[in-house]
Amino acid sequence: MALSQVARRGRIAVSALILTAGAAAWPAAPATAATAATGPTSAHATTSADVTCVLRPGIVHKDTLGNTFTGDLYCANAPGDLYGRPAFDAPVTGRLKTTQSWFVCYSIGEAHKGGNNIWYYTQGDETVNLPGLKAWGNMPASSVLTSTDPFPGLPRCPWH
Repeated sequence: MALSQVARRGRIAVSALILTAGAAAWPAAPATAATAATGPTSAHATTSADVTCVLRPGIVHKDTLGNTFTGDLYCANAPGDLYGRPAFDAPVTGRLKTTQSWFVCYSIGEAHKGGNNIWYYTQGDETVNLPGLKAWGNMPASSVLTSTDPFPGLPRCPWH
């Protein structure tokens, strides 16, 4: 076998290993508020009416304020602004550009168009103001596609 064929096969094997490891680390299927506490559901058990949010224990995030979070909620969301505190008159610290993001905790703040006062804390994709915060901020629950607010199992932020 030529050396180029051996190298190509090695790259393919390594790529397959990386993809397999990545798939094992990723949630197998989305969970809903009703099923998050009982574990992942199969793709066949969910319906199109289910909101796709998954609690991921053990995922570690550290914000710029010195807080460490050991789990998150991975959920569909509308792209939008993140605020320095859970209120619309707070500085916009960051922006989520993606439609699938993680959130580490929730706060109670200003009422919003979602009909409640729950806000979710995350790190944005882009810094807007206060660069020292590195885009960490609060998003109103109306922009996070959860079925229940606050999402069952997600902790309340330590400062509220």
